[in-house]
Amino acid sequence: MDNEFAAISAQAHLHHQYFIGLQLMIATREGPEKVGDWMFRLFRRQHEAKFISSFEKLGLAGQPHAVACAKYHVLSNSIGGVAVEYMEESDQKAWVRFRYPRWMYDGAALCGIPIEASRGFLNGWYGQNGVSLGNPCLGFVCVSEDMSGQFGLCGYFKEFDAPLVPEERLQFAPDERPPPYDPAVQPAPPANEWSEERLAKANRNYAMEYVRNGLTELINVVGVQRTQELGSLAARLTGLQQYPNLARMLDAVDGSVVDAAAFLEAIMQGMGDEVALAEDFQDERRVLSVSAPRIVRGMDGDARDVLLKCWLEMWHGTIRSHRELFNFTSSIQGEQFSIEICQ
Repeated sequence: MDNEFAAISAQAHLHHQYFIGLQLMIATREGPEKVGDWMFRLFRRQHEAKFISSFEKLGLAGQPHAVACAKYHVLSNSIGGVAVEYMEESDQKAWVRFRYPRWMYDGAALCGIPIEASRGFLNGWYGQNGVSLGNPCLGFVCVSEDMSGQFGLCGYFKEFDAPLVPEERLQFAPDERPPPYDPAVQPAPPANEWSEERLAKANRNYAMEYVRNGLTELINVVGVQRTQELGSLAARLTGLQQYPNLARMLDAVDGSVVDAAAFLEAIMQGMGDEVALAEDFQDERRVLSVSAPRIVRGMDGDARDVLLKCWLEMWHGTIRSHRELFNFTSSIQGEQFSIEICQ
């Protein structure tokens, strides 16, 4: 794996883990109802930003709505590195089944996420598809959820015979089972348009968007100060816990200030940002600058400030995870931030 590709993959991994950690942080500090409200807001935001606009890109325009919705979830999730299977019964009924391990709840994290999170994102996205498509008869029937210990998130999009009232757009039928899986009919993005590098960047962006939108919507649930507090703690803990994995991915050395700065410089390349290591080196001090960081591009106000401060805490965590206990300081000036590491 070349250095740039490894850095992109490392960024995807780190943002993925941060999003999982943030969910656990809210679940344990704020409780199930707040998690459910947060997930509803997050997935409704993602839905409104991505769903209709991606239909044409994924080649789904003109297909029956139930079929197109099921294929959408297979294609969009697979591009982000999430395994989802497709089973079609008819033009009016098509299934999706998410396979384990679940991307949203990696490892043992699945045991710490309340079912309210599932209900939140099902209502926020799946139950809204018919509304967005202008089809009042289209709904989603969930037959299995992750937190219930059944067989993973699974259900079908169905075009009913009559318009659905809002409470009917998401339904539950836990005794139903999907039809057999057929590998020959699985939708896939065109291989000639999706190189390994493009898929890696899409994987990174997929995780990054959950972090961006997740913190933005968390502000609407617990407020700016609480989001800053919990988001920063989750970020630093994620950096502390994940540094050894990131170091292996990048062949980084757990050594001196010079090594720590080299690690940050290498992994920041994975965001596609403009990164500069100051030339006026001192033996025990290094300063890294990043201009117009991708993580906050297009953002402003409280959401931008909170996100950038939390994001810097992730890097603080990675440096604090080194054997040597370096000092870490950061500053934000307009469209640039800098990190200083010293003894």
